[in-house]
Amino acid sequence: MPIKEKIIELMSTKEYKPMLKEELVFVFGIRGKEEKDFYKILNSLEKEGLIVRNKDDRYILINNEYMAIGRIEANERGYGFLIPEDKSKEDIFIAPENMGSAMHNDLVIVNIIKRASAGKKAEGEVIKILERANINVIGTFEDNGNYGFVIPDNNKIFYDIFIPKSAKNNAKNGQKVVAKITKWPDWHKNPEGIITEISGYMNEKGTDILSIIKEYNLPDKFSDEAKKEAKRVAKIHDDEIKNRVDLRDLVIFTIDGKDAKDFDDAVSIEMLNEDTFRLGVHIADVSHYVKPSMQLDREALLRGNSVYLLDRVIPMLPEELSNGICSLNPNVDRLTMSVIMDIDRDGKVKDHKIYKSIINSKARLVYDDVSDLIEGVEREYPTELLLVEQELKIMMELMNILKDRREKRGSIDFDFPESYIELDENGKAVDVRKLERRVANRMIEEFMLVTNETIAERFFWLDIPFIYRIHEEPDPKKVEAFNKVLYNFGYSLKGKDLHPKEFQRISKEIKGKKEEALISNLLLRTLQKARYSAEYEMHFGLAAKYYTHFTSPIRRYADLQIHRIISDFLNLKLTPKKEKKLREILPEIADHISATERLADEAERDVDDLKKAEYMSSKIGEEYYGLISSVTNFGMFVQLENTVEGLVHFSNMIDDYYYFDEENYQIIGEMTKKIYRVGDEVKIRVIGTDLIKKTIDFELLTEEIAI
Repeated sequence: MPIKEKIIELMSTKEYKPMLKEELVFVFGIRGKEEKDFYKILNSLEKEGLIVRNKDDRYILINNEYMAIGRIEANERGYGFLIPEDKSKEDIFIAPENMGSAMHNDLVIVNIIKRASAGKKAEGEVIKILERANINVIGTFEDNGNYGFVIPDNNKIFYDIFIPKSAKNNAKNGQKVVAKITKWPDWHKNPEGIITEISGYMNEKGTDILSIIKEYNLPDKFSDEAKKEAKRVAKIHDDEIKNRVDLRDLVIFTIDGKDAKDFDDAVSIEMLNEDTFRLGVHIADVSHYVKPSMQLDREALLRGNSVYLLDRVIPMLPEELSNGICSLNPNVDRLTMSVIMDIDRDGKVKDHKIYKSIINSKARLVYDDVSDLIEGVEREYPTELLLVEQELKIMMELMNILKDRREKRGSIDFDFPESYIELDENGKAVDVRKLERRVANRMIEEFMLVTNETIAERFFWLDIPFIYRIHEEPDPKKVEAFNKVLYNFGYSLKGKDLHPKEFQRISKEIKGKKEEALISNLLLRTLQKARYSAEYEMHFGLAAKYYTHFTSPIRRYADLQIHRIISDFLNLKLTPKKEKKLREILPEIADHISATERLADEAERDVDDLKKAEYMSSKIGEEYYGLISSVTNFGMFVQLENTVEGLVHFSNMIDDYYYFDEENYQIIGEMTKKIYRVGDEVKIRVIGTDLIKKTIDFELLTEEIAI
């Protein structure tokens, strides 16, 4: 039996009493040089959260009944919640006095001191910090002469970082800085740190977004070795062309946004007969250039995905690849992975083939131009667009067929507006408006969806190690809460065992109504977060039995990994040894890229919130109508027509004393009995913004006090 298992077996016995490491060495008869290795094993077990040292430095086994391991979700008021690693467990409330020195996102062990009861969460105390998450903290430097403090941008880090005079490193008062923590907090002292980077003043161009990049520790530079590799491989060799299906004579083109620089998907269409469409989806063959042994691959995996931050992109791959040899630019040869699908008029893929191919895109089309043409807008169009007008008409017909098929099986279409934030030449937000998802965007989405499903189903039945994009069924408690909100609008979910069709039905019923955007957002929050998994599971939101990500290998590592598996399969190189290795590494890769995706989403959302707050800073005193988007125990959030959301705090509802009726999800005036619910239209005035917290404050106006 391995020594790890022997240690756990010993500690599992009723007779075991907590021991020091030296006592464990004696019990197991460890001698001489083996002691260091034994201590490493103890440390390893502790990091894995299987054992823990108590206050006397004695080792005990983690008792899952009384203890829990997870990440701290901190609140600016000093308390926090443990988000358990075991997803079957509920969050645990940690009072300020029980936080110890734990900070936001630290990995900790919590001792449960009070069980959950009567709708209240369990309570716990932090007894061990396994991993620190905030080694580097981004914030604003406040200089106090002989010392200073860094005020964290992230208000979940509720400690200011003390900076001794010797650790200022020429930082000036009011500058955005990075502080590296050198001493962690205790009961009486703030954490202590040293200034390692100075980003600049907040009013300097790009400092605000750069601070968010630093806060999320997003790697925004490639190593010299990775850049050299990118330059070295950025070419097509004649020998490679011979090994591929030559599709350069096929009418293939790309459709993207007007500002796009990396084009990783192109499409083609033809009618085989009256009842059969032949759709070609051609994806940049990034796996040909980026091999698992390369530094490029290590850095791409570290990033997991590209991150889009309004006026800049942190790419997964260097520009030589992402905007160069891997981008399907028009009128140049490019190596691709092509999926050719024969689809009938019911939207069913009757046959498909996957090729390692070479293409030459005939046109670089823009979404808005294609949408205008399809919708019959009278204007001048680029010649290259008119040359493929017939193909676009066929594509539109196929798009509607595929969309209808998806709808019939219950796929949920989230059609709520996204934000478009316009920045000026200095990086300042000058406009915020709805971003319309037009017909050309929908068309490409449908083609990518059917391609991803086709690939996933093919490799599922081949029983090959794979990465799936899965979306689990929603949490019943969240569904119950969502149903309460729906009731306020006159809707309801029916049945106990919910099918995606029930959520789809709600989406259709709210279409075109004033509450559409709000309910769509609440519906999205009710569902689980889609993620990557090496284990097969259906995609609930799409009502798809099989789904993966194959179509964006320039910007998503999942797709790059999928391409490698497919390439090995096509080239007959997927040996039993490789399959065994894949089964070992894919679960870890799937977890990692799911985490980097969440991180990117949070960073992108933070940038959007920051720039919306910046834009509304110029609107102080202005009045708007909006819809209540959520209600809380401290006020209500109101969303304006342009997608901006702000808080009306109870203190700014001056006509009455209001309280939150949690059971009915509404706000009630104590004297007037006036009720506010999600979806109600209200009039507000903008009264303040906070660019550090990225928040906007409104006050509620009654007709009597409105200007």
